[in-house]
Amino acid sequence: MQPSGLIENLFVFVLASFLGLELIKGVSRLLHTPLMSLTNAIASIAIVGSLLVTGRPHENQLITVLGAVAIACSTINAVGGFLITERILKMFKKRGG
Repeated sequence: MQPSGLIENLFVFVLASFLGLELIKGVSRLLHTPLMSLTNAIASIAIVGSLLVTGRPHENQLITVLGAVAIACSTINAVGGFLITERILKMFKKRGG
């Protein structure tokens, strides 16, 4: 019996990646800002999940290292997404007073 289910988790990850790519390709440009806000929220949830995984003691040090990498990547994704969303919203504001 496989305790970790690595193959199953990898399959779900690849399937979710392809599904996400197909969904994002079909979004019109008018909906880009709300979509970015949603992906920022998902990245924030990923930060919380990776903090929970990394904070627990593990027998294998690799889990802790991968959790730290997940924290860094999710944080960069969330912060970058919020900066891009803010920049896009500034383009739609009226210039002047």
